[in-house]
Amino acid sequence: MECRCDWTKEEIRAVHDTPLLELIYSAASIHRKHHTADQLQVCSLLSIKTGGCPEDCKYCPQSARYKTDVNASSLMQEEEIINSAKKAIANGSTRFCMGAAWRSVRDGPQFDRILEVVKQITSMGVEVCCTLGMLNESQAKRLKQAGLYAYNHNLDTSPEFYPSITTTRRYEDRLKTLDTVEKAGISVCCGGIIGMGESIEDRIGLLQMLASRNPHPESVPINLLIPVAGTPLEERAFIPIWDMVRMIATARIIMPKAMVRLSGGRLGRSMEEHALCFLAGANSIFSGEKLLTRPCSDFDADREMMDLFGLKILPAFEAKK
Repeated sequence: MECRCDWTKEEIRAVHDTPLLELIYSAASIHRKHHTADQLQVCSLLSIKTGGCPEDCKYCPQSARYKTDVNASSLMQEEEIINSAKKAIANGSTRFCMGAAWRSVRDGPQFDRILEVVKQITSMGVEVCCTLGMLNESQAKRLKQAGLYAYNHNLDTSPEFYPSITTTRRYEDRLKTLDTVEKAGISVCCGGIIGMGESIEDRIGLLQMLASRNPHPESVPINLLIPVAGTPLEERAFIPIWDMVRMIATARIIMPKAMVRLSGGRLGRSMEEHALCFLAGANSIFSGEKLLTRPCSDFDADREMMDLFGLKILPAFEAKK
């Protein structure tokens, strides 16, 4: 299937609602046309500045507005970040991601520290990704010059449901950040979260926003909400795995060349559930002790799973070839 950027909501809904086994088969077939089916990228995500965020995203335990188990901390020291990256790389990660709980990037010593860390970790031969909030063109250029491979800035959900989740930032702000990243020549990583109380139409709306970008995001993380005590969404129940499978399969079909990343919310899911997600077109996972502030599936368990499924680690930078 050719890459299209003109998918209508009706077309995406028709794909999403395809009988499940047929949907998985279609997605798997497209996956094999554009990717090596037995390769999986292993990523690690480190919170380099935790908590104290002024925004009110209702799913996030790092918001200063909620009383959660997250304690605010300052930006990690350079050596500590580098050591974490070395550990992740030694365990097989080929993409190292760093997240800071900021509304937006500010020029100064802390940003300079991040630029230096990006240079050093990039020199280790892995893809480096950052998620630091909103940024301007100058900051994006400096990140690119430091060697940053990708920048994550999720849309989270549809434009219509977004005000129910976040009121301190506009959807247009998120889109502008993506444009800024793209203009600087940095790879775009952008996805969303399901299980926040959104409708199926909202999920379709998110997918359409992603698939309407030209080019499509290189990386599309799909997250299952992890309800955290103290946040407004703490009472939300985990959604069925079938919802995740449908989202992954639909994303794979409408954005065939993207890396579709099985991200937050997979801890505790069975081997069988993971297998369905991989069949449906997911070709990346996050592995390690934590995914920002939440527990994550550890490297040993993921190696065991990959061995069982006959999956090999995708080398860094292979997705662009």
